[in-house]
Amino acid sequence: MTTSPDTPPTPGNPARRKALTGVAAAVLVAGIGYGAYWALVLNHFETTDNAYVQGNVVQITPQQAGTVVAINANDNDHVQAGQWLVRLDPTDARIALEQAEAQLAQTVREVRTLYANNRTQSAQIALREADLARAQSDLQRLQDDVARRQPLVASGAVGQEEFKHATAQLAAARSNAEAARAAVAAAREQLASSQSLTEGISVEQHPNVLRASARVREAYVALQRVELQAPVGGYVARRNVQLGQRLQAGAPLMSVIALDQVWVEANFKESQLKNLRIDQPVELTADVYGKNVVYHGRIEGLGAGTGAAFALLPAQNATGNWIKVVQRVPVRVRLDAKELADHPLRLGLSMEARVDVSQTNGRMLADAGATPVAVQTAVFEQDNREADARVRQLIAQHGGGPRTAATRHVKPAPPAATPSTTAAPAVALAR
Repeated sequence: MTTSPDTPPTPGNPARRKALTGVAAAVLVAGIGYGAYWALVLNHFETTDNAYVQGNVVQITPQQAGTVVAINANDNDHVQAGQWLVRLDPTDARIALEQAEAQLAQTVREVRTLYANNRTQSAQIALREADLARAQSDLQRLQDDVARRQPLVASGAVGQEEFKHATAQLAAARSNAEAARAAVAAAREQLASSQSLTEGISVEQHPNVLRASARVREAYVALQRVELQAPVGGYVARRNVQLGQRLQAGAPLMSVIALDQVWVEANFKESQLKNLRIDQPVELTADVYGKNVVYHGRIEGLGAGTGAAFALLPAQNATGNWIKVVQRVPVRVRLDAKELADHPLRLGLSMEARVDVSQTNGRMLADAGATPVAVQTAVFEQDNREADARVRQLIAQHGGGPRTAATRHVKPAPPAATPSTTAAPAVALAR
């Protein structure tokens, strides 16, 4: 069938054209909407899913060798700062303390003897000076007697034998006076020698007493350290100590993790760093809770180098087999304490971080100058105070002063055997 030349062409499908026009308009609107959303929203945020929970892992290690006799915590137990966790056999430490205390007591009494010798030497000087005065008096008397008799020898009023006897007595008196003078000088030198050991200091500040006191403090602190205490409050992890185990100083026994002080380390690409600033707000979600729980934090600091720079085996790009890899820099994010208490996190959990970079007038590096101490503990300060009190008690008892009720009992108090009410029961033989 042929078409006549005068027949008009068949028009296209209007429904198809209308559908294509609608699709194109929808794509255009979507593109415009996405562009506006990127310009108004996405352009002001930097995101990463390479983020993990970090925290301080406080290791519990003995400061001296010993044998484990009690354990007061297991994995996942919550412990308070200052609570004892492991106790070592205190026998050797107690014996060493008793020896040091005996040595301090003996040293205090020896130093007291030095001070007493000074008084004895002073009395000796007074005695020698009295002898010297008596010898000088006898010498003067004999000199006057010889001078009076000498003119009478020529006239015969005084015999030669009598005059020679007086002269001999005068010579002996001179010798006695010289000996007395030498004895006074020797006594004074001996007093000066004794005073050089005690001059200007008290018994408590004498070097010998200070040296013996330092040994008592060392032994007392060693006795206190047979109980290993938790430096911070937190949860026990990686407990690997057993009863009867012989430990060396520095051996890791367990860890204590303060889950209320964790932070997030978000690793951003180097191309994302230009807009990141300290104290910018961050929203985070954890895989363990899902998208329904949102944490709010702040950037606390940007890393001083990339992860590759601090790796155990850093990349060597000068070998020729070089392929560019986008580096990442760790960014520390501080979490809100209340949100962390409501939804606790564990170390190593995965997080997603979303940083609001709309405000870029902050700092990229922390300010120079003194910063507050990030982590500290006062658990071990009590040992020093108790040791000082122990030394003062011993010196007061053996220093010659009046004894009081506080100085009559000097036996060291053994470490507390009662576990804390907040800890797990002590392990005696077996769980």
